[in-house]
Amino acid sequence: MRRAWWLVPAVLLVIALALTGCSSSKQEVAPAGLTGDWHGSIEIPDHPLAVGISFTGGDQATIDIPAQGVEAAPLSGVTNDADGVAWTITKIPGNPSFQGKYDKGSDSIQGQFSQSGQTFPLNLTRGKVEGPPRPQEPKPPFPYKSEDVSFPSGDITIAGTLTEPNTGGPFPTVVLINGSGANDRNEELLGHKPFLLLADTLTRAGYAVLRTDKRGVGKTGGHLDTSSYQDLTDDIGAGMAFLHGRPEIDAKRIGLLGHSEGGYLAPLYTMRPDSGVAFVIMMAGPAVPGSDVLVEQNRLILTAQGATAEQIDQQVAFNSTLSTLLRSGDLEAAKTYVRQHNDSLPADKKLSDAQIDELVTPYMAALVGYDPAPALSALRVPVLAFYGSKDLQVPAAQNEGPARTLLAADPDATVHVFDGLDHLMQPADKGTPDEYAKIETTIDPQVLTFVTDWLTQRFPTAH
Repeated sequence: MRRAWWLVPAVLLVIALALTGCSSSKQEVAPAGLTGDWHGSIEIPDHPLAVGISFTGGDQATIDIPAQGVEAAPLSGVTNDADGVAWTITKIPGNPSFQGKYDKGSDSIQGQFSQSGQTFPLNLTRGKVEGPPRPQEPKPPFPYKSEDVSFPSGDITIAGTLTEPNTGGPFPTVVLINGSGANDRNEELLGHKPFLLLADTLTRAGYAVLRTDKRGVGKTGGHLDTSSYQDLTDDIGAGMAFLHGRPEIDAKRIGLLGHSEGGYLAPLYTMRPDSGVAFVIMMAGPAVPGSDVLVEQNRLILTAQGATAEQIDQQVAFNSTLSTLLRSGDLEAAKTYVRQHNDSLPADKKLSDAQIDELVTPYMAALVGYDPAPALSALRVPVLAFYGSKDLQVPAAQNEGPARTLLAADPDATVHVFDGLDHLMQPADKGTPDEYAKIETTIDPQVLTFVTDWLTQRFPTAH
């Protein structure tokens, strides 16, 4: 398990759905060594899930799940011969797997996907899987400069993309700061690329924008799980230093836009003496301690998914105890507690040792133990903090009030709640994470306009 949305794993959404149904079909013998790209849908009632399988020969294959942002993830237990076609997705509770055979008449692989004792039809035909519609995703050619860049941060190299208008300058600049977990420079998840869209919108409006891969992701070095908030704010500082060395950047007008956990890190870095930060934008950035957010997001998401009061109480109690142990700094005690809890779960719900190791890390301890109050109270630059009323991960009801209180001494602080939007600032129904992939909108246009207008009123560009 990785961090979820804010703290929970994206890839588990597919595999953790409560699934029902079964199917069977007549099948033919497979030719030896099917290769290439195949695609189909796991026929989950009311939730069909498109997948792509790429056979690269022998016992090697990968899976794509576009709606989950999963690309070329390796499969295990791959067989691809006259006896049939099979594979397993590793490190996921419930042992998700496929069993099928090649059907010569239809030139297809026909079989069933199983997880947690339940089975769904999955028939594959030749060709690559298509991703869900993402009408807002920017496509080249772009009417501005886009440059892959890299710069040092301590003993690692940070990699990212710097976009700039074609003319004018020096440019006011926005540095995008990722949410929690292993995010790339586009903050890609579930087929959406919100940071690509933000960078495109702001650059077209006349701003330079720097976005980077997080530690241990993409072309950036290091390891996220062993990182502290000191490390992550050092990385922001490295980006600031890099920008100060670019003559086309207005060094006095560089600000930070952080999404989710990035809304923790942006004010925290701004507290540093001589940080040089001109403004802070918090997009669904928490204004209460991480442990409080973790407990409340679990309670709200489970409630929206129809969990019983007993199930909710058990999960809240587990997260509360785990948060306390993580905040204490005793990671071995926290890991022991998680293992004991895991032992009490049904076999199809158990986490692997690797998943437990990923759940209890110095990085998770930093996130859960962080209190944003000192940094928010110290801000004296223009600040925009905004939330979605249907966000179940960083709930507006939990964070709006504290944000207003903590920013009260700032002479230019705006706190705003968008009605009907979720954690990604999408128009939502319930606001649960399992809706994110189904919503075509990446960021509601009203949010893009609101942010751009707020910026241009304070830091006008040549456009």
